Amino acid sequence: MARRIVDISIALDNETPVDQPGFGPRIDYQTPAGNTGEILKFFPGLRVDQLPGGDGWGNETVTLRTHSGTHLDAPYHHHSTMDRGKRAITIDEVPLDWCLQPGVKLDFRHLPDGHVVAAAEVEAELVRIGHQLRPLDIVLVNTRASERYGHDDYIDTGIGMGREATLYLLERGVRLTGIDAWGWDAPFSHMARRFAETGDPSIVWEGHRASMEIGYCHLEKLINLEQLPDSGFQVCCFPVKVKGGSAGWTRAVAILD
Repeated sequence: MARRIVDISIALDNETPVDQPGFGPRIDYQTPAGNTGEILKFFPGLRVDQLPGGDGWGNETVTLRTHSGTHLDAPYHHHSTMDRGKRAITIDEVPLDWCLQPGVKLDFRHLPDGHVVAAAEVEAELVRIGHQLRPLDIVLVNTRASERYGHDDYIDTGIGMGREATLYLLERGVRLTGIDAWGWDAPFSHMARRFAETGDPSIVWEGHRASMEIGYCHLEKLINLEQLPDSGFQVCCFPVKVKGGSAGWTRAVAILD
């Protein structure tokens, strides 16, 4: 069988609503035809009419957060500590062998928006697909959020992975996970409503904060997970090396042989 690569990363652009206001990227584009000045200044005496077709070079200036687009969160993003009190590692310190491993997909698209997944639900899904977790498996979570990518309600759509569900994975050796929603936890609008009702601070970012017990990374804003089988593929998601950073952008892909 020929190898097939499924792109599970979203594109960075100025139009698609995938973040809260003010959190998205800004890309300033320079076209080859409109950017001749930059190349001419490096070669005194060179004229525009001497350039092939009168073109300079295309270029872009990008202003964005490390959590814009498809990215990998380092444990440092979740808290300053991991593994019960150790210093949390930053994105440039993430072990690269975490980022190229066999993948398994959990399908939670049937669950309502804002639902917080429990450990029993993870276990039941693994039984359904007939997969036993192995150390360093990369677990991808398919939610309803992927259906709303590109729409204004994307950031409010999908489920969240609760603390006990996350620890269920980590205790079995998983060190990297991913989700097609805006974040690993339930959307903020749903989390805020639960907090207003209960006043319980432990529900705020509970899935992220699980790394205080066992350090791990997760991918956010994935796409095309519905194209993947339950297992039998590899995930490759090496992050851009931002020194001391809490996250790094990645062109995450799934590889099927």
